[in-house]
Amino acid sequence: MSNYVKPVVSLDEGMAEGVYAASGCYTVTTNIHQKPETGRGDYRIQVNGVHAADHTKEAQTLTITFNQEVTYSSSNGTLVGSNTGTTISIGYTYHQNPNDNIGLGDLVVVSDPGLEVVSAKITD
Repeated sequence: MSNYVKPVVSLDEGMAEGVYAASGCYTVTTNIHQKPETGRGDYRIQVNGVHAADHTKEAQTLTITFNQEVTYSSSNGTLVGSNTGTTISIGYTYHQNPNDNIGLGDLVVVSDPGLEVVSAKITD
């Protein structure tokens, strides 16, 4: 059994992609790969999780926080709670192995220009 090492978070203003430390057993990455353009007013965010633990589960919750208010549009999961705000939560039902990579697909939100992901965590 290895010793627990507290994660360290580093933020870089203006980044559209980053790695965010999370409590628990997931390392989460996000990438805002589509921003609003003429004819489309939403942001599309790829969310991925790397699971490194000694257990399996059948359900996960993504909690993602933004620098400004968003309105949830869609994802490959199920919205948990409010569909607007600076933090939203989404439930997923993936069977995870102790060491697993999961791609949660696109999270689609609507927001004003300048949207950034402040933090993202997956709990199981």
